[in-house]
Amino acid sequence: MVLEPVVQIVLGLLLSSLVMAVLWFIQRKTLNAGIVDVGWGAMIGVLGMLFAATSDGLATRRAIVGLMIGIWSLRLSVHLLTDRIIGHPEEGRYQTLRAKWGTKAGRNLLLFFQVQAVLALLFAMPVLTVSHNKTSPLNAWDYLGIAIWLIAVGCTALADRQLAIFKSRPDSRGKTCRDGLWRYSRHPNYFFEWLHWWTYAAMSVGAAYWWVPVAAPLIMLFFLFKVTGIPPTEAQALASRGEDYRNYQRTTSVFVPWFPKKEPKK
Repeated sequence: MVLEPVVQIVLGLLLSSLVMAVLWFIQRKTLNAGIVDVGWGAMIGVLGMLFAATSDGLATRRAIVGLMIGIWSLRLSVHLLTDRIIGHPEEGRYQTLRAKWGTKAGRNLLLFFQVQAVLALLFAMPVLTVSHNKTSPLNAWDYLGIAIWLIAVGCTALADRQLAIFKSRPDSRGKTCRDGLWRYSRHPNYFFEWLHWWTYAAMSVGAAYWWVPVAAPLIMLFFLFKVTGIPPTEAQALASRGEDYRNYQRTTSVFVPWFPKKEPKK
């Protein structure tokens, strides 16, 4: 069934809003608002696959982009669920928000969850654009997008795995992971997640509204550097690891993987 883009967007927003409302009720029982992150990742995948299934672009391209956003979403959601929710206390940033908001925490969290519903829709829009791309047959831009996706998702999973192995070691407490990709970037998981969004920019070449997928990684970059990504992560790292993390900051690229600098001689 093919739907008009406006109908797809409205249905997507309603579905995303409903799911986030359900998750808000769940966090009231569990007192773990981190489930919103799981919902955000999951909803991008659900909406992306819905858009791929109900658009009028080239069928092969729609099948590929629907599969890619689905796999990306499943990996991220499972990782967040097992790494931050099941068997884990609420993250410090959400505990801080609860303390800051006091008696208004319930209302403010509901609004926060609904904002995430809108953001999930916005980040599914690149898939909508690709799914309406009628350019035929698949071309070099499509294959470039697939290559970007393979590198980005593969390296994100590798960085998460390397960090998990490091954290599992008894001697890791109070220390900074410098293994594998973490030797070349302080946030390789963020970098490759960001790189992933260029997949859809490449695959949208020739489509109307091609600028929508181009805007997605630019918006993501802003969030990573100015809002919810690097600043709070580094602040928490400095609070928990102190001088060891300061040394890491002095020698290691903040975002783009690059060869580390030599530590200054004392």
